[in-house]
Amino acid sequence: MTEKNMTKEIVRHKSFTKLLDFSGEEIINLVELAKQLKSARADGRETKHLSGKQIALIFEKASTRTRCSFEVAAREQGADVTYLGPEGSMIGYKESMKDTARVLGRLYDAIEYRGFSQESVEILAEYSGVPVYNGLTDEFHPTQFLADIMTMVEHSGKDPKEISFCFTGDCRNNVAHSLMTGGAKLGMDVRICGPMSLMPDPDLTETCRRISEETGARLMLTSDRREAVRGVDFIYTDVWVSMGEPFGKWQERIDLLLPYRVDMELIEATGNPKVRFMHCLPSFHNRETELGEKIYEKYGLESLEVTDEVFESEYSVVFDQAENRMHTIKAIMVATLSGPEK
Repeated sequence: MTEKNMTKEIVRHKSFTKLLDFSGEEIINLVELAKQLKSARADGRETKHLSGKQIALIFEKASTRTRCSFEVAAREQGADVTYLGPEGSMIGYKESMKDTARVLGRLYDAIEYRGFSQESVEILAEYSGVPVYNGLTDEFHPTQFLADIMTMVEHSGKDPKEISFCFTGDCRNNVAHSLMTGGAKLGMDVRICGPMSLMPDPDLTETCRRISEETGARLMLTSDRREAVRGVDFIYTDVWVSMGEPFGKWQERIDLLLPYRVDMELIEATGNPKVRFMHCLPSFHNRETELGEKIYEKYGLESLEVTDEVFESEYSVVFDQAENRMHTIKAIMVATLSGPEK
């Protein structure tokens, strides 16, 4: 796909709030565009498709990778951004999301939202009149999935339909939901592994099963970690307690999830010497953070969801994955803001 037809299957002005709104072909075209933009950047031949565009970045939750990826991607493409942090606006306090959408839509060409409610990002998309991008909600993390699938394709050399991956840990979270949804859309071999009490949303699971019947995806939900990782190309995990949850939740999650920690034994259980480890970051793999040390002092654990041995090993591709956040976010903005007029 060349830059001339980069929006052939991607509708200009379309919001990116959840993967359920996109076809598998549209998702792949976004990844292909990201690969082109990544290559152009590396070769010093990047074209500024977004010159003169203004993008608002709403962050109700703190962020490193998502904020930096949006800011760098926008600026490298010639756009300006306005960051609205948790204390930087009246959203939710003196002004509703609906009213905010109708104001920002008159000032900006696109809006990114990272916060709690999926309903909030959907309201922004409905009332702003401009493309809205979901940087993370409690339900979904769709921009993360684009980086994930791009990384999987790069490191396996396979078509998505040939790729198998296992997400292990707290399977109710936004990353697991997006991996399951995106994997179903792309016809992948998806294994979701964790305690039965922490499985994905039942309604979303049923939706993904219906999608899988159409795409040929294989969807496994299991508590048997050895069965789940057998032969997979990628093992993926995430933190066990989401941002904003009280520290008191940790004991409950540790008790449930310690058997699902990614260690070298689990890597070897895949039987695949080329298996790769993925994590959306940040990760509690050592004691080199204030919170990591606090976890050690309270629970006596050097690491949580992944051991430092795995995280720092040749199996780990987490920093390639982190870099690809920027390339795929750039692709979303370019595709939705620089294509042919409607």
